[in-house]
Amino acid sequence: MAFHPVQTEDGPAAIGPYSQAYAAGGFVFCSGQIPLDPVSATLVGESAAEQAQQVMKNLSAVLNAAGTELSKVVKTTIFLKSMNDFAAVNEVYASAMGDHRPARATVEVSRLPKDVLVEIDCIAISG
Repeated sequence: MAFHPVQTEDGPAAIGPYSQAYAAGGFVFCSGQIPLDPVSATLVGESAAEQAQQVMKNLSAVLNAAGTELSKVVKTTIFLKSMNDFAAVNEVYASAMGDHRPARATVEVSRLPKDVLVEIDCIAISG
């Protein structure tokens, strides 16, 4: 089975020893995206909703680099610093996903990289 890393300057560079995504077996496995601006590597947004908007842009950019898109996502995981932000992040997520409703888990965590409020990863069908 062929597999390869996905890399794009349209998404933030990995901040550790991992790839932005990996394509394997007809799927694309995206690493968790946080609200980093891909050009400046600075955090975007004060609120969870503002941060979620950047996260969805970053996920979309990585998926596009892999030759796929948000409409082909089959599973996401949303990590929230506070479940109190669930409704605001859910609204941004729903707007970005349109009518597409992949399987999803949402969990509250004690801390996220760079102390952001939201991180999202996903699995999508290739091509």
